[in-house]
Amino acid sequence: MLDIKLVREKPELVRKNLEKRNNPEILKWFDDLVACDRKWRQLIKESEELRKQRNEISRKIAELKKNRQDTSEEMRKIKAILEQMKKAEAEKNRHEEKIKWYLLRIPNLLHESVPFGKNDSENVVVRTWGKPKKFDFRPKDHFEILRNLGLIDSERAAKASGHGFFYLKEGLVMLDLALQRFAIDFLRKKGYILVEPPFLLRRKAYEGVTSFEDFENVMYKVENEDLYLVATAEHPIAAMYMDEVLPEKDLPIKLVGVSPCFRKEVGAHGKYTKGLFRMHHFNKVEQFIFSLPEQSWELHKELQKNSEELYQKLGLTYRVVNVCTGDIGPIAAKKYDIEVWMADGVYRESGSNSNCTDYQARRLNIRYREEEGKPPKGFVHTLNSTALATSRTMIAIIEQNQQKDGTVKIPKVLQPYMNGIKELVLPIYSKQHN
Repeated sequence: MLDIKLVREKPELVRKNLEKRNNPEILKWFDDLVACDRKWRQLIKESEELRKQRNEISRKIAELKKNRQDTSEEMRKIKAILEQMKKAEAEKNRHEEKIKWYLLRIPNLLHESVPFGKNDSENVVVRTWGKPKKFDFRPKDHFEILRNLGLIDSERAAKASGHGFFYLKEGLVMLDLALQRFAIDFLRKKGYILVEPPFLLRRKAYEGVTSFEDFENVMYKVENEDLYLVATAEHPIAAMYMDEVLPEKDLPIKLVGVSPCFRKEVGAHGKYTKGLFRMHHFNKVEQFIFSLPEQSWELHKELQKNSEELYQKLGLTYRVVNVCTGDIGPIAAKKYDIEVWMADGVYRESGSNSNCTDYQARRLNIRYREEEGKPPKGFVHTLNSTALATSRTMIAIIEQNQQKDGTVKIPKVLQPYMNGIKELVLPIYSKQHN
């Protein structure tokens, strides 16, 4: 959430930044927040003045009683003041709730380098690595290749679980696991601490890490429980230090998280949804950092470098885009997307890298201090970056490395994780069970 002190002291600066998002509703919320906060502070002054009057009259009543004088007039006055105080307190509480409501919904302030744009078509390409593949045959999409190889079963998964789920088989499962181990080993060598977080999260924690619209559009809720399935390892890892004060000497804390991800959004209108690209359940290795405010922008670059090194070691053609104001979402101050090249000639998102500055940390109340016994200096910054989302990385490997005979070459760096398997082929079992 935004710093209410900044909202009070520099409302014009904050509003001007929010205007970049080109969303009238957000600006209305902000104007309401400013007015609500102003009224809340006025009510505090009124309450203090009423409390002062009450105390003065209470002292007078005590003096009158001491001298055995009539206190009826003062008692009438204090009764009226107490009634006023009760009303003022109720109104103050109501305004506090409204302020909290607005702060939890107004998005983060954008970094000055975020390009202006209305949607993802206006994201700015920063760089491209590798060249689009040239085939001497008609290339197939990954789903057709996997079906032909008997490595995926969508019909039986739909029968058992519904649309957006798959049974993965043999070499495809091995590839998924190989990508996870490859990314984990790579990041652990760079000093990132491996974490497998809980796969279920309470609402209080979830409110600290994501936007409220995600509760309806993205997350699965466990019926009759205060628990949600995680949409990414980022979320439970961000909540790891909720309501804590971290020692400054321990920052930055660099973590690599691995988890399954569960998301409701599959058939988004106008979005590419074929095969493994948009699923209800997939696996992901995530980078996450808690840092000092002055460290976060350099660490944002480090996370980006890590992600790109992984794609380069896999030999995959990709590009990096600076996500524009209309596509960035409410949590991040700046975000890069990595988009992989696919066989139809289109680059599509496979991972993102976000600096959320202190926005998540304020919601989660994660602060830092110089040393034990001293008061907190401020809120930490949080950064998250996809190392590898295995489903979309597998798409790139399958489509970019497909062969004329329908097989798929496995990148050399993954072969040690696949018991030496060098290509995806039609398994022996498939003739009997496919």
